[in-house]
Amino acid sequence: MLLEIKNLVSAYGNIEALHGISFTVDKGEIVTLIGANGAGKTTTLMSLARLPRPEAPTVKDGDILYEGKSILKTEAHMLIQKRMMCLVPEGRHIFGNLSVQENLTMATYGRHKDPDHEAETSELFELVYDLFPRLYERRKQRGELLSGGEQQMLAVGRALMTGCSFIMLDEPSMGLAPKLMFEMFRALKRLNDQQNITILVVEQNAKVALEFAGRGYVLNTGEIIAAGTSSELIANPDVKKAYLGG
Repeated sequence: MLLEIKNLVSAYGNIEALHGISFTVDKGEIVTLIGANGAGKTTTLMSLARLPRPEAPTVKDGDILYEGKSILKTEAHMLIQKRMMCLVPEGRHIFGNLSVQENLTMATYGRHKDPDHEAETSELFELVYDLFPRLYERRKQRGELLSGGEQQMLAVGRALMTGCSFIMLDEPSMGLAPKLMFEMFRALKRLNDQQNITILVVEQNAKVALEFAGRGYVLNTGEIIAAGTSSELIANPDVKKAYLGG
C-alpha cells in the first residue's frame, strides 16, 4: 500500500468539506476521484499535498499514511524533497514570466546541493522533453505565451522534474480541446506504463477519467458514495445516470 487515507475530515474554518473519507492507492496504480463541482475533490488533493493555510483546508481528524507512515506533520516542500508526492494544481500556476526551461529548472531547486543533482536533472529533462516534444520546441519561450494545452504540459513536466514517484493532478483536462485532452491522457498513461509513476487524478469528465484509470472513487458532498474498478463504476446505474450522461 503506497497511500492510505483513513477517515479524513478536512475543513475551511468552521465549514467541514470532507466528512471522514477513506480510500487507498497502490504503487503503480492510476486512481481517479470523480464527482460534481463542490464534491470535495480538490479539497482532497489539497489535504494530501499538505498545502499551507489559509488557502488550503485544515485536516481536523483522520490520517494520511504514505508507505505506512503518517504525513500529517510533513510540510508540502518536504513531501517533494523526499521524492514522495507532488500536486499538479487546477489552473496550472506556472511562472508566466519565466521560460519553459526556467519553469522546469525551478522544480529541481530543493535538490541543488545533492551530489548527483546535475546528472539526475539532465535525465529528468530528457524524460519531460521526450514525453512532451512541444515543450522542447518552446523551451526558450515564456510560459505566458504558451497555449493552454502547452501550459498544462508544462505543469505536468514541472511535477516530473521534482523526481516524485506519486503525482496528483487536479482537472488536467480543464480548458483543453478534445484533441489536446486525449493527447494529455495518452502521455500520462505512457508515463505510468514506462516509468511506473503512481497517479491520482481528479477529473470532472468522468467518462474520460474512468477510461484512463484502473480504479475510481465517487465523491459527493464530502463523502465517498461509490468505489470500484473503472469497469464496475461505468456499469453502475447510479454512476451512469449521475456522471456519465445516461
